[in-house]
Amino acid sequence: MDTETFLSTSYTRIRASASVPPGTSVPTLPHPSLLSAARTSFPSILPTQGQGPTSTLTHLTRDIAPALAGHNLSGRYYGFVTGSTLPIAEAADNLVSAFDNSAQVHLPGQSISTEVEDVALRMLIEFLKLGKAEEWAGRTFTTGATASNVLGLACGREGVITARLREIPGKEEDGGSVGELGLIRACAEAGVKEIQVLTSMGHSSLYKAASVVGLGRASVKDLPVSPLEPWRLDLDAVEEELQREGVASIVVVSAGEVNTGRFATRGLEDMERLRELADRYGAWIHVDGAFGIFARSLPETEEFAQLRESAAGLELADSITVDGHKLLNVPYDTGIFFTRHSSIPPAVFQNPNAVYLSSSSTSTIPSPLNIGLENSRRFRALPVYAVLLSEGREGLATMLARMTQLAQGVADALLSNLKEDYELLPETASVPHTHIVVLFRARDPGLNAVLVQKIQDSGEWYVSGTKWKGEPACRIAVASWRVNVQEDLAFVKERLTNIAKEWKESR
Repeated sequence: MDTETFLSTSYTRIRASASVPPGTSVPTLPHPSLLSAARTSFPSILPTQGQGPTSTLTHLTRDIAPALAGHNLSGRYYGFVTGSTLPIAEAADNLVSAFDNSAQVHLPGQSISTEVEDVALRMLIEFLKLGKAEEWAGRTFTTGATASNVLGLACGREGVITARLREIPGKEEDGGSVGELGLIRACAEAGVKEIQVLTSMGHSSLYKAASVVGLGRASVKDLPVSPLEPWRLDLDAVEEELQREGVASIVVVSAGEVNTGRFATRGLEDMERLRELADRYGAWIHVDGAFGIFARSLPETEEFAQLRESAAGLELADSITVDGHKLLNVPYDTGIFFTRHSSIPPAVFQNPNAVYLSSSSTSTIPSPLNIGLENSRRFRALPVYAVLLSEGREGLATMLARMTQLAQGVADALLSNLKEDYELLPETASVPHTHIVVLFRARDPGLNAVLVQKIQDSGEWYVSGTKWKGEPACRIAVASWRVNVQEDLAFVKERLTNIAKEWKESR
């Protein structure tokens, strides 16, 4: 069998092992016996003689594949804001593997990859209603929201310190930068004793990013507006913090918060005030919009008016994080980073002294290696391009609407016919404010302690376990293109009803 035939046959076999006929219920998690069988199938040492591709493929499809989580194959995997993969995105990703282009250097005479990436990023800016692509001159793909948040804090650090260096008499043109001088020396010369990150219920990756870029996890300050709305950013407190002498600030807006899906700002008015404060005091605004930013692209109907209003004004930020492998339903790993400042990413991420990696100085498309973390990177733009082209604005908006409608339907049920046994969280939760995340708990403390495990053990659906105000809670995150609103809502309501009934009967 020649290589091309083998590759074609192997792909057919792998897809067959993961095929999902319409209407078929697929387990969200593998049965423990399948996990055990897969573990016992591992070789104890590297074989001296290889098994060969045919035998290895059999092992992969027979032993390994059944022991993998089914979130891509089940529309009822509601954990971690984990999207499925649209078939067209999977097809594009197979092309990515087949051609194996590294998309880090713009070499238009050799590959179209960087131009596809540029088109995909431009279309995504349009879809997210962020303005003109030219307004977001620094744009690139990353591995996900964590990497994009690293870029956001790195660029923010660069922006706020470089601006202060240029205020020094005689150094207006070139006072240096963090990328060139290093963080300690640049801060010393700029008279900055501290860089702080101001946020409200920031994602855990924000603290990780702060550590990676040398600011430290302790630099992240939580400024909630109140205990009732801890996800909302207290703009009065932000203004007070921005006035601290010798302190530079990066403001991170969560859109939306991971447990509740809620937004740190209430809309355009809040963002306009935040923009004015940042401009007045020389701060940087970064939006962690991994999944919440997609609320901007929901259909322009009254049904989603509250969510679109909550996401209004995010275009006023200096930089934005987006996750493609969440609501856009492209494969892991796909993140996106946008910044308005074309000169700042190269100041941080330029790859000096590598003439062989340089593209033409006249090119309008910069080599991605000078605006992101990696020097080598997968051509992850192609699945995004394929989805945007295949589904279009209306198709994607309809897909996002289905996700939101299911989440809102579950929230409504928790407030009505399920309210005797379950409580929708937080206390101020409402259906119009529900995007794709539903947070809730069982009212019976005993059931609440085991609720997540009971759901997961069924294998029929999956939810994330979390905590809210120190108590266990369940979190449903709807992020799959496979959503069928009526069927899935009836399923969730029936299963929650049965769980509560069985619990009562067992007491």
